[in-house]
Amino acid sequence: MVSESAEFKGSDLGGESADAFGSRVRSAVIWRSGSQILAQIITWSSTLLVIRLLDPADYGLFAMTQVVLAFLAFLNGWGFASALVQSDSVDPFRIRQAFGLLLLLNALLAAVQYFGAPVAAAYYGQPMVAELLRVQALIFLATPFIALPEVMMSRKLDFRRQAIVNLVAALAGAGTALGCALAGFGVWTLVYAPIAMFWTRAIGLTFVARLLVWPSFNFKGCGQIIGFGSAVLFSQLFWLVQSQSDVFIAGRRFEPHALGLYAEALFLAQIFMAKFVPPLNEVAFPAYSRIKDNPTAMRWSFLKTVRLLMLVAAPFYCGLAVVAAPMVETLFGVKWLGMVPYIQLLSLALIAMTVQILFAPVNNALGKPHVSMLTSLGGALIFPAAFLIGAQWGLIGIAWAWLVAAPLLLFVAARMSAPLIGVSLWDVGRAMLPGLAPALLMAIGVGFAAQLLAPLGMAAPIRLALLVALGVALYGGLLWLLEREAIAEVTRLVLRRKIAESA
Repeated sequence: MVSESAEFKGSDLGGESADAFGSRVRSAVIWRSGSQILAQIITWSSTLLVIRLLDPADYGLFAMTQVVLAFLAFLNGWGFASALVQSDSVDPFRIRQAFGLLLLLNALLAAVQYFGAPVAAAYYGQPMVAELLRVQALIFLATPFIALPEVMMSRKLDFRRQAIVNLVAALAGAGTALGCALAGFGVWTLVYAPIAMFWTRAIGLTFVARLLVWPSFNFKGCGQIIGFGSAVLFSQLFWLVQSQSDVFIAGRRFEPHALGLYAEALFLAQIFMAKFVPPLNEVAFPAYSRIKDNPTAMRWSFLKTVRLLMLVAAPFYCGLAVVAAPMVETLFGVKWLGMVPYIQLLSLALIAMTVQILFAPVNNALGKPHVSMLTSLGGALIFPAAFLIGAQWGLIGIAWAWLVAAPLLLFVAARMSAPLIGVSLWDVGRAMLPGLAPALLMAIGVGFAAQLLAPLGMAAPIRLALLVALGVALYGGLLWLLEREAIAEVTRLVLRRKIAESA
């Protein structure tokens, strides 16, 4: 999410004015984020129906397969394709080389998952895991036909056509999930829906990108692709160790029902960070790559991104923590109320995580992916250690581990990346403050209100509606009293967008 500032408004970006470039980036953000929000509305409308038809144990088994799938997926070659975005120019042969790498790697991964599935099933002591993993291997075969068209369109900041395909894919996945759940497919519902979504994206993106090329398996001279991609690859590996180690550790210690409650709580708490921030980073990476030689622009744009994102993320996470109980009862049903303590702790931890992942696209755009890799290595050491300690107190101990490890990793990431961007730790903290301070005060007020409403015996939907309305009013009022400049900044951004559209 990069835009023009007063400091570099008159500069030229490869023959394109800063005003025109800023307009293109805003358009890309709106298309990418807007489509993501709409896709999530479609997905969650289906999920809220499906989750009532399935059992927590189904989600526990599915979570076990996701650890294996995620650890193999880091090798899918997406980082090699991303090197085409960071490069100043690409030729058709390099595109064919990238396509060849993607095909080879993903065919190998599909084979490894298919034949190695019994090993994972034996680790968890759940034979069903092997059957699920064998079918999920189909996802890898779709990846090359998603990654290459996507990165080539991202290079041009062309997110409109991607958005349309992603919406169609979301509809395909939601329809498959709902149909399978109603047909009584149980845990297989959670397997078939992603496969339908991935293959719809693969076919759609290949068609709209018109990127029908023959792969090349001659990898001579592709050192830049492999070098950049390898750093991204190891970053993803360390990130996966960090993000999957909780389920990996818990899956062997706790039964599927309890693990399902924890896994769904984590999924719900992560929805903003996992579903809405990555689309912004997808736009940010090519956009930062365009201004990588302008330090003032990089610094200004990064801090603006942190500031604006926290105005939305902080109230979301703080609000989720204090309305978790009526929200879970309203949306999921009484049988899922065991999620509530996990949601409350995880939501607060993910405030720090949301800011931490904003550093990676800046580092990559500056040609310093090793910094992101080292940050991810820090996470791969901090989080598993915290989870192993926390597991001594059960799954709630693992949730508490998130609350300790996430702020620590943010400090590590900021310490390593801030000098490259030209900012200080204090600059990052100040950028977070306009959204974070009012959100925390709002959460305290809503928390007190929730305690007062609890003895009145109101239905969960009514309590939820009242608390959400109070939260919105409190946060808006606190912003007006404490952070009027933040409101003015958002207003300027929206008005500038309207002016650009009418011009």
